[in-house]
Amino acid sequence: MNPEERLRDARLLLVTDPRSDLATRVAAAVRGGVDIVQLRDKHASWEALLPLAVELKEICERAGALFTINDDAELARLSGAAGVHLGQGDGPMASAREMLGPGVIVGRSVSSVEETFEAVREGADYLGVGTVYATPTKPEEAAVGPALLEEIAQAGVPVPWFAIGGVTFETAREVARAGAPGFAVVRAVLDAEDPAAAARELRSFLTDVPRDRTRA
Repeated sequence: MNPEERLRDARLLLVTDPRSDLATRVAAAVRGGVDIVQLRDKHASWEALLPLAVELKEICERAGALFTINDDAELARLSGAAGVHLGQGDGPMASAREMLGPGVIVGRSVSSVEETFEAVREGADYLGVGTVYATPTKPEEAAVGPALLEEIAQAGVPVPWFAIGGVTFETAREVARAGAPGFAVVRAVLDAEDPAAAARELRSFLTDVPRDRTRA
């Protein structure tokens, strides 16, 4: 399958944070069912991150998962990543596509229905919707709560989307019932004693929800 086809089936997206054993934990996570791994490090340069990006890409490819880069289209190009994820302040998606060439996937972060459909018009392949609940990963961002997820699910967004921000084993059921077709997580998997088991458990919250409650 090409990246677009694999994206359509994706339900669990893992956003990384810096840690010494990241490659080992990512390898376990994709074995457990993570569909997309997004390398995120707001402080390191692309030069410093390139060897790690190449290693994680190879891990993902062996497991049939997609590997993407947060924010940095240049790092995505150099590492051969399947795509890049852009925040609201990271510039136009057209520029990233021009740099990366055909066949890449480009995601966009959104926190309102208006931003959601603007991103779709701009050509986003998938969306990260949130921050749903307060999280130490992005303490500066206000939580939108599950009500936004219900709005977006009912609006029939035509691209895959993932609820992000405070999605944990305690909140996952509520997020799925609100209509989210996928989760984007950090610590729920990476902090787990067994990342593979954590990934499997998170996916179970999505498969337990009737599919007509979600849009993908």
